[in-house]
Amino acid sequence: MRKGLIWVLILLMITVGTLAGCVKTKEVENEAIFTAGTYEGEGQGHAGVVKASVTVSETKIEKIDLVEFHESEFAVEPADQLVAKILKANSGEVDGIAGASLTSKGILEAVNAALAKAYLEGASTAATTEAAKEAVKLEDRTTDVVIIGAGGAGLTAAIEATQNGANVIVVEKMPMVGGNTKYATGGLNAAETSVQKEKGIDDTVEIFIEDTMKGGGNLNNPELVKVLAENSAGTVEWLMGLGADLTDIGRMGGASKDRTHRPTGGAPVGQHIVDVLYAQSQELGIEILLESTVVEILGDSSQVSGVTVETADGNYNINAKAVIVASGGFGANNDLVAQFDPALKGYGTTNHPGATGDVIEFAKNIDVAYVDMEQIQTHPTVMPSNNYMITEAVRGNGAILVNREAKRFVNELDTRAVVSDALLAQENASGYLFFDQSVRESLSAIEGYYKKGFLIEGATLEEIAGKLDIDAATLQITIDTYNGYVADETDPEFSRQSMARTLSVGPYYAVEVAPAVHHTMGGLMINTNGEVVNSSDAVIKGLYAAGEVTGGVHGNNRLGGNAMADITIFGRIAGKNAALSIK
Repeated sequence: MRKGLIWVLILLMITVGTLAGCVKTKEVENEAIFTAGTYEGEGQGHAGVVKASVTVSETKIEKIDLVEFHESEFAVEPADQLVAKILKANSGEVDGIAGASLTSKGILEAVNAALAKAYLEGASTAATTEAAKEAVKLEDRTTDVVIIGAGGAGLTAAIEATQNGANVIVVEKMPMVGGNTKYATGGLNAAETSVQKEKGIDDTVEIFIEDTMKGGGNLNNPELVKVLAENSAGTVEWLMGLGADLTDIGRMGGASKDRTHRPTGGAPVGQHIVDVLYAQSQELGIEILLESTVVEILGDSSQVSGVTVETADGNYNINAKAVIVASGGFGANNDLVAQFDPALKGYGTTNHPGATGDVIEFAKNIDVAYVDMEQIQTHPTVMPSNNYMITEAVRGNGAILVNREAKRFVNELDTRAVVSDALLAQENASGYLFFDQSVRESLSAIEGYYKKGFLIEGATLEEIAGKLDIDAATLQITIDTYNGYVADETDPEFSRQSMARTLSVGPYYAVEVAPAVHHTMGGLMINTNGEVVNSSDAVIKGLYAAGEVTGGVHGNNRLGGNAMADITIFGRIAGKNAALSIK
C-alpha cells in the first residue's frame, strides 16, 4: 500500500469473542435489525473522504471494506483496529482509536452512514452493543520482564532482554507500535563509527560529550552523557546488524562534527528504525499487547513486582521480576507541560497523542525520584498551521531562516532553545525556513513535505518573495550575502559553522515555522545501569527506565539526533541489565 493512493482494506469478518476468550458475553437474541445487503457511506477523515462498503445480514455486520481511504501509513493499523471493534460490537456506536481521532471520525461516519441505510425501521439497536458491555476480571499473567511502551526505547529494551534470555511482555496503550520514534526525522548521533571513518569524518567520543554538555547548559548528568557517547558507535553497529540503514551522515544544531546517522539520501530515520526493531521483535517472538494501558507499577520504593494493565475488557496484573518504563515523555499533555513551565501553556506540540506522561503520576506511589521536570524543549521549525515538524536536517543541509523583513536573524544551527527564542522575537512569533532546489535534492525527507503541499514555491527569488509578501530586493541581498559567507567559509553575522551549500539553484522554497513543544528533558531519575532510583537516592530493585520518560541525559536542551541515540542506547542497557538481574 502506498500513501497518496486509494487503499482498499478488505478485512475479514471478526466475530464476538475473538480476543482469546477474555470477555464473557451474553447471547444476543436473534432479532432482525438490518435489511440484508451491501451499503455504502462516506465520512471525512484527516486526509480526505473515507468511503465504506458495509455488508450486513439481518442480524449482524458481516464485512466492512474501506473502498476509499487516503490517510497516511500511520493510520492503517488504527483503521484495522477500529473496523475490528465495530465488527466485534456489531455496531457503529463504538469509541474511536486513541491517537487517530480524525481518521476514526471519518471511518465511523462512513460506517454509520451505511448502517443508517441498512437498519430496519423501528428496530432496536440495544442488542447490537450488548455483547460488548459485560466484561469480567481477567486472569493475571506472569513473565520475567514487563516493558511499558512499544516505542523505540521499549522495542530496543525488549529485543536486548530477550537476547539475554528473558521472557518479555511489552504493554502499549496505543493501537500501534512506535510512539514518538515514528515521528523522528533527523537521525541518530554517534561518534567514532565505522560510517564516519569511511567518510573521513574526524569525530571523537570526547567531542560528542562536550557538544552534548554544552548544548544542555551543563545541567546534564555527566555520567549519563558519558555512557551515551561511549556506547553510541556500538549501538549504530547493533542497529545496522539488525538491518538498519544508517549510512548517510549529516549535522544537527549544536553539533561541531557531522555525526547524525540516517538512511541513504537523508531519509527520515524514525519510522525506519521502528520497522527494523518491530521486525526483529516479531522474529524473536516477543509478545506486544496493544491498546493496553499500564495504570500502576506494583511494589514499593525498595522493589517492584509487576504492573496493573487496563483494557477495554477489564483489568489484570502482569507479575514480573523486572519492570522497564519506556513510556515516553509528556509533550502532548499541555496541562502537565504548563504545570512545570507555565510559559508554555496553550502551545502546540510535535508529539504523538499518546505522549501524555501517565507514569509521572502513577509512579509516585513507589516514591520514584524525578529530575529536570521543568526542562521542556520547543522545536523551532514547526508549521503553526498544523503542528507538523520540519526536520532540523533541512537546516543542516543548507536552509536558512528569514523573517518578514526578508532578513536572517539567528545562527540556524544554534541550539533549539536559542533558535526558538529568536523566532518568538520576530513579527507574528514565526519566520520562514528558506532553501533552494539543491537543498531539496540533498535530503529525501523534503520530498514528503513537498508531496503534502507544505512548501511555498517560486521559480525565482522575486516570485517567491511575492508569494511570501516580503520585499524581493531585501531577500536578494540576504541570499547574496549568505552565499558570500558560504564561499568565504565564515559567517561574521551569526557565526554559523556549517554552511553546506549556496542557495542559488531555482526553484526556491519556503515554509512558515514557529516553535512548538517537542521534547521533555525531565523524568524518572536513573543511574548508568538504567536503574530507577527513589527519593532517597536508593535503587528501586527490579525497576529500569529508558528514553524520554527519564531525565538527566539532556540537561536544559536536547541536541537534535540525541533522542534516537538516547532511546536505543539506554534501551539496550535497561533491557540487558533487567535480564541479567533475573539470572
